[in-house]
Amino acid sequence: MSRPQHRRSAFSGRRSLLSRRTLLKSAGVALALPALEAMRPLARAGEASPKPRRMLAVMTPLGLYPANFLPEQSGRDYTPSPYLAVLKDFQQQMTICSGLSHPDCDGGHASEACFLTSAPQPTSPTFRNTISLDQYMAERVGHHTRFPYLNLTTVQPRTARLSWTRNGVRNPAEVQPSRVFAKLFLAGSPQEKLAQERELQEGKSILDAVRIQAKQIERTLPPGDRRKMDEYFSSVRALEQRLAMNQEWARKPKPQVDVPPPKDIADATDIIGRLHMLYDLVHLAFQTDSTRLVTLQVSYITAPLKLAGVTGDWHSLSHHNQRPDTVAQLTLFEMAMFKALRDLLGKLQATDEAGESLLDRTMVLFGSNLNDGATHSTRNLPIVLAGGGFRHGQHLAGNREQNQPLSNLFVSMMQRFGLEESSFGSSTGTLTGLELA
Repeated sequence: MSRPQHRRSAFSGRRSLLSRRTLLKSAGVALALPALEAMRPLARAGEASPKPRRMLAVMTPLGLYPANFLPEQSGRDYTPSPYLAVLKDFQQQMTICSGLSHPDCDGGHASEACFLTSAPQPTSPTFRNTISLDQYMAERVGHHTRFPYLNLTTVQPRTARLSWTRNGVRNPAEVQPSRVFAKLFLAGSPQEKLAQERELQEGKSILDAVRIQAKQIERTLPPGDRRKMDEYFSSVRALEQRLAMNQEWARKPKPQVDVPPPKDIADATDIIGRLHMLYDLVHLAFQTDSTRLVTLQVSYITAPLKLAGVTGDWHSLSHHNQRPDTVAQLTLFEMAMFKALRDLLGKLQATDEAGESLLDRTMVLFGSNLNDGATHSTRNLPIVLAGGGFRHGQHLAGNREQNQPLSNLFVSMMQRFGLEESSFGSSTGTLTGLELA
């Protein structure tokens, strides 16, 4: 959370005593303040909800080799590229998008932070990120599941920059499948359950203390600041509701799955192996309705990849400068990513949910913040949208000179999710040419 900004009060002529962030920080707790219009009455934990829809957003941060990804033809009769040929069994269940980008989102690698937010100019000294798509949706539907969202990464959680709060704070990412599995499916020991209950009670006590302190200060504030305090109290009430729901979920048994707990892969260079394990967890999380929103960043370290035929590290391979051997190794790695995606789509397709496949109910967004790692271009981003109930089976080719905002796709996805939203980030509407099934 950013440092509180002290400002002079026109009412008193002195520095103000508090801001909303100052008050929260003084209580020793960091809370994200959602916009008031985003606050909805929360259902009880586990209460029946409309037939659920889900979203998985996957970002690979080093682009995709364009010649292997982008089809030459547009429309519904395109010939799959080498990468898309891996997904040929799902060609009628996915849309390939080109000619999309985030306006004014430059900065090469820095644009990772903006992939799901569309915040402009990430290299600016005054840059402050905005809320990411998953968190925007979680504010509205997260109360229906035990976990409002999951944020995953293949390596180095500190490098994952895909999920951001409304205050522009990066959400921590989970990297260990064993920890995610335990959180989703394993009942804690009596001591762990007691500790969890104690933490929830302490959270309620902190909010009680904050409310009392705020009420005392509120009496001394001018009318304008009192209105801001009302906004703050609304945020506290929303957090109290979330704590109450967490207590209810803590008393409910976790779903049981007939699979053994995963064993973490210690080798951080085995990105593909780790990706397969995380995809398996995503499938289980959706299948058990433990969450409906997942983000996954395919992160990397600068060490040789563990993959047959590959001796370079991913970052160096992505900066290929058209060297044949480098491109060949990059192709092997990126092909393996598409094979992992294929396997996930197959699992979702094979899972029935009330007469529909889980893939029909799940939007899978796969793409990158860069067009090609060798150029660092943030224009014409490679995007795949699979499943989720759209009329797929096409290469939706946009204008490569005058890109549509990628956020237009996000608006279409939110509307398909059942949210009555007409804008997000830099959007100008919904994505032209993308229709519902």
